[in-house]
Amino acid sequence: MLLLLLGIIVLHVTVLVLLFVSTIVSQWLVNGEHRADLWQNCTSGSSFHCLASSSNEWLQSVQAMMILSVIFSVL
Repeated sequence: MLLLLLGIIVLHVTVLVLLFVSTIVSQWLVNGEHRADLWQNCTSGSSFHCLASSSNEWLQSVQAMMILSVIFSVL
């Protein structure tokens, strides 16, 4: 029984770490000079430009759900 409880705790801590990393990480997709993530799209070339991610409704809902999941997991 103690081994099962230990496994559940390790699984929850792993999921919590992955949640924080996936929300905070700044580069999800890297393709040459273009980098994209949940919050902004950056292009490097002669100069480095970052724009906010597109204003699609599905992307805004994903951003909101990621923030809510981090808040609720801390509570």
